Amino acid sequence: MSRATLEKDPRDVASMFDAVARRYDLTNTVMSLGQDRFWRRATRAALRIGPGDTVLDLAAGTAVSTVELARSGAWCVAADFSVGMLAAGRGRAVAKVAGDATRLPFADGVFDAVTISFGLRNVVDHAAALREMARVTRPGGRLVVCEFSTPTHPAFATVYKEYLMRALPRIARVVSSNPEAYVYLAESIRAWPTQLELAHQIRDAGWSKVRWRNLTGGIVALHAATKPAR
Repeated sequence: MSRATLEKDPRDVASMFDAVARRYDLTNTVMSLGQDRFWRRATRAALRIGPGDTVLDLAAGTAVSTVELARSGAWCVAADFSVGMLAAGRGRAVAKVAGDATRLPFADGVFDAVTISFGLRNVVDHAAALREMARVTRPGGRLVVCEFSTPTHPAFATVYKEYLMRALPRIARVVSSNPEAYVYLAESIRAWPTQLELAHQIRDAGWSKVRWRNLTGGIVALHAATKPAR
């Protein structure tokens, strides 16, 4: 079995996601108690996209998130550096591109909006990824980052951390094609910045009007921002 470490070597991360690809969507639904569908819908709404918009869905995995975005009528492309994940989503009728978040294979300013769901946490240099997302977005374009975050209620936060480190790996042994990967995923969630800290990092990467909204008690946060107009 394959798993990454918190050093997030890109080859290790890509290999790990290749190994979980076959049952990735099922595992996410089971572990989130079905909340993953709600989070995808909330991301689409926060991005404020519609017909005529061109949208990049980064770290899209099997493209299930891209299909949700495409319900808006926008033209959406799924990008991921795990070829195994993209292959697992081959039946989903959206454009797919293999690419590294820190070196995106797109020209400057080609997207009206860009989003990344549960993937920024896995990039070895997420500040560089935020800068790259700004580069490929047009002035005035929009960003939404959907990522695991810090629960807002202290007692709930304690219960949640216990779930991450104890229950999540046990559930993964039943439903995942690579249970060891979920040990890393639990560790990476615990080590991730708070909502405010991530907002500062997004701003420092060149985005403006940064704000966030908590979902499911802060288990997940949606950070939205705008690329400054020239």
